[in-house]
Amino acid sequence: MSINEPKPLNWTPDPDVGFTVTRRTDGGMQITFTDVKMSTLEHWREFALAHLIDSDRLTRNLYDLSRIEILPERAIQYALEVNSDPSVRNIRLAVVVSSDQVRKAVQEIAALTAPGGVEMAIFTSLTEAETWLERPLTNVV
Repeated sequence: MSINEPKPLNWTPDPDVGFTVTRRTDGGMQITFTDVKMSTLEHWREFALAHLIDSDRLTRNLYDLSRIEILPERAIQYALEVNSDPSVRNIRLAVVVSSDQVRKAVQEIAALTAPGGVEMAIFTSLTEAETWLERPLTNVV
């Protein structure tokens, strides 16, 4: 695979899991959540960790949590675990939220993520998130 080819998505839709994944035109991923039940969180954790294993380039990812009203403690714990992987330094992450509780939870995750890790920002609209993601990438290491 050349540097210009998109990385394989390695995700199969599952009607019992409350998120979908699509490849963005810039090579990153858009993950859209419709629920945060335990099976969804466990499936996402495995998916996210597997994608960090061979992370080899700067990537723009978008998490759409706009349909989620409350982020459970387990979701926060899993996000902190994923964000502790050294490969997240290659990621610019836009998170779209619609509830204040989810915004506060994502801010907590960002505050507890090690410096030099994922570059993250929180938005209330997909348009604002896309504009931020389109900025030129720079390696934060």
